Amino acid sequence: QVQLVQSGGGLVQAGGSLRLSCAASGRTFSSYAIGWFRQAPGKEREFVSSISWSGGSALYANSVKGRFTISRDNAKNTVYLQMNSLKPEDAALYYCAASLSWSIRVPGTGEFEAWGQGTQVTVSS
Repeated sequence: QVQLVQSGGGLVQAGGSLRLSCAASGRTFSSYAIGWFRQAPGKEREFVSSISWSGGSALYANSVKGRFTISRDNAKNTVYLQMNSLKPEDAALYYCAASLSWSIRVPGTGEFEAWGQGTQVTVSS
């Protein structure tokens, strides 16, 4: 089973940028679709973005479309989430997750087999 370790995140002013990384262990990383989710205090975990095994397909939540970009480097076993034009409402604990399945519809949390430890993103107004 793949294991995920996240890095990046932190405090940024509104309008700023951050990049999150999700590094995986295991030789089967390229078999997994990777998703990013976030959870703000008192709210449910919500989908942010996901990318297919090859990186050829990606999905975004409407709230981040045009501002966030997901990418992956299978040679480095790493997925990135570039977040631009950050807003205070983007502040949350962000998680990456791995799934052996991929579809063009927004996935639920139950479809992911492994999760990263979470990384905090704080956006000041």
